[in-house]
Amino acid sequence: MVRLRLSFGNERALMGRSTAADMTGSMLMRGTERRTRLEIQDELDRLQATGGVSGGPIIAQGQFQTVHRSVADVIRLLAEIVREPAFPESEFELLKEQSLASIAQSRTEPDALASVALARHMSNWPPGHPNYTETFAESEAQMRATTLQDVRAFHTDFYGPQSGNVVVVGDFDEAEIRRVIDEAFSDWRSPHPFERVATPFYDPPAESIEIETPDKANAFFFAQQNLRLSDTHPDYPALLMGGYILGGGVLNSRLSSRIRTQEGLSYGVAGSISGHPVDPVGQLFAYAIHAPENAQALETAFVEEVERAVREGFTEDELGTAKAGWLEGRQLSRAQDSSLSAALSQGLYFDRTLVLDAELEDRVAALTVAEVDRAFRSWIDLTKMTFVKAGDFAGP
Repeated sequence: MVRLRLSFGNERALMGRSTAADMTGSMLMRGTERRTRLEIQDELDRLQATGGVSGGPIIAQGQFQTVHRSVADVIRLLAEIVREPAFPESEFELLKEQSLASIAQSRTEPDALASVALARHMSNWPPGHPNYTETFAESEAQMRATTLQDVRAFHTDFYGPQSGNVVVVGDFDEAEIRRVIDEAFSDWRSPHPFERVATPFYDPPAESIEIETPDKANAFFFAQQNLRLSDTHPDYPALLMGGYILGGGVLNSRLSSRIRTQEGLSYGVAGSISGHPVDPVGQLFAYAIHAPENAQALETAFVEEVERAVREGFTEDELGTAKAGWLEGRQLSRAQDSSLSAALSQGLYFDRTLVLDAELEDRVAALTVAEVDRAFRSWIDLTKMTFVKAGDFAGP
């Protein structure tokens, strides 16, 4: 597994350039100065490699799975893709047409509408900020206004390894791969200095948002509470397990047992609690996919399960099952080259090692029910939770 991460720009320099950034990332696999899009795919086939490269307003990422003999050549091809994009006009026009069609379709899809509404309510970024969530009307206007020159300029202004890493996991010759990486990237520079865009905590007012989507068979329910929480907070392990018991155990979580299995209100339901590696911007998040006529009953069941968890806490059996499931999931994830390379790449970016992962797992393994109950009661508050529902609630 070969993985590349490039972080670029800074908050001020990236203002107003998000659409150009997204399109730059989407154009990378569509041709280089030496190869067309089809020729890139032909080379990947020859190297027995699968994967791709993409990018946005803050980072670009590439990931390729390949065989031992091709690792060096995959890195060379990866460097060519990110360093030498041709930005062919025909591909740009095709991408713009596809993007506008996607935006038009999303305007009527309940999951897309609910996701945008939730993101806009739960954050407080100004328009033009790289983390700002646009309305569909804003996205369409920005897409129509963005030119091929804007895309080329974004690549020229920002792409480069000022803050980046290449992670290789698997069977390879370390000395050779270090040499190839150095040859591929050491002379590349980005004009703009990199400074990580920090995310401050935002505590929005609780809101209930309902979006009507006529003639759609499925409806979507989202719930979120923002938490002033990083993954190094002392309460994080306990909150992690509280969220896992509530909604992370697939079929045996409280939400799934009540909403899907017992009452048959949802096709799929899940929830979790997360925290950022650096910034205090965690969240409790839950979602469900359901028939529109079940919307009110589903929300009632969700609220009652959260209230029960706050009021009564959890059981020893639930915590034991949650620990075992979560720890097993972590072990399985590290056994996958893709997941391990992603963890290593993020660790390099945040200057962290897998030692922190081991410490977190030790802390989770040592948790008591009393600690989980106390943390959940201290942090989770339904009066601070926002609900978004999207579907055909008017009916025939």
